[in-house]
Amino acid sequence: MATERVLVPIEQSVTLRRTVGYAVESALDSAGAVELHFVAAVTNDERTPTGRRAVEDAEGLLDRVRAWVDEDGGESMTVETAAIGTDRYLFSPRDYADTIVEYVHETGIDRVILDPEYRPGASAPMLRPIEHRLDEQDIAYEEAPVERRTRRAQFVTGGGASRFLALFLVSVGFYLVLGDPTYWFDLVTGAVTGLIVALTLSHVTFPKPPQAVRSTLRTLRFFVVYVPYLLYEIVKANLQVAAVILRPSMPIEPRMTRVRVAVPGGLPLTSLANSITLTPGTLTVRADDQELIIHALIPDAREGLFAGGLERGIRFVFFGRSATSIASPEERGDTEIIRGEES
Repeated sequence: MATERVLVPIEQSVTLRRTVGYAVESALDSAGAVELHFVAAVTNDERTPTGRRAVEDAEGLLDRVRAWVDEDGGESMTVETAAIGTDRYLFSPRDYADTIVEYVHETGIDRVILDPEYRPGASAPMLRPIEHRLDEQDIAYEEAPVERRTRRAQFVTGGGASRFLALFLVSVGFYLVLGDPTYWFDLVTGAVTGLIVALTLSHVTFPKPPQAVRSTLRTLRFFVVYVPYLLYEIVKANLQVAAVILRPSMPIEPRMTRVRVAVPGGLPLTSLANSITLTPGTLTVRADDQELIIHALIPDAREGLFAGGLERGIRFVFFGRSATSIASPEERGDTEIIRGEES
C-alpha cells in the first residue's frame, strides 16, 4: 500500500498544539502508512535582523513540533519539517498560499490539514486564500476540528490616575476636533463624553501607565507643531503624484522598499507608519521592530522616504528637538529596495 503524505502548514497559534495532536492521531488511526510534513512559510527577510530572527523562530517552532509528535506517540512515524518561501519575498496571503501549493506539488502531498488559526506574517486569518488555491488545484484538505480557546485580555494594573487623565484628555480632544471647540455645548458634551470613556475604559486602554502629565502635554504641544508639516508633506506628495499621472509617459516606478527607522516601536512607530500611509504615493505594508516595508509609487516618494523627513518629525514629537539631529535612513545605510514592479 502506498504511503499517504499529509501536509500541515504551521505558525505559532493558540490551536497549533492541538492541530499537531489531531494530525498525529489521524495518522495513527490510518490503516496504511502515513508521512507527515510540517512546513513553516517564512518570507525572505534574511538580510535583516528581523528576518533572521523570523527564520530562527520558524526553525525553533519546527523542532517543537517534532517533540510534540513524539509526545503524542509518533516516535516511529515518518516526519518531515521544512521552512519554505525563504527564496522569495512573501507579501500577500496569496503569496503564502502559492508557496504552500508549490510544496504540495513538489513533494506529492495527498492531503492537507489546516490549523483554524493559521495566519503566517499577517494579522488576518489565512484560511480562505489557502482554501481557494487548494480548491483550484483539486487538492484534498480539511480544517483540524480542534477547540479554540477564548482569548482573554489581561487587565492592566497600576498607574490608574495617569491612565484616567490621559484617556480623558485624548477623548475630549478628539471630540472637539470633530465638533466646535468654541461652542459651549460641544465643550460640555465633550467633557461628559471624555469622562464616561475614561471611567469605563481607562483600565484596559493602555498596556502600561502613560507618561507623566508634563511629558504628555509636551508631546501634545510638539504634535501640534508636527501637524502643519505633515499637511505640507501630504500636499506636496499630492502634487508630485498628480504631475506624474498627467504626463503622457506616466513615469511610475512602483517599488517595495525596506527602511530601518530610528524610531522605537509602539506609538512612535505606529505614528510614523500612519503618517507615511497618509502621504500619497507611499503605503506602509508592514511595521515591525523599527523596520518598515513601504510601497512607493514614484521616485520622488521613495527619495522622500530615504531623506527621512517624516521620521525626524515623529522623533521631534516624542523625543524633542535634540532627536532630529540623527542621520537620515539614507545616510545611515538603512534603506533597501526589495522588489520592483513593472508599470
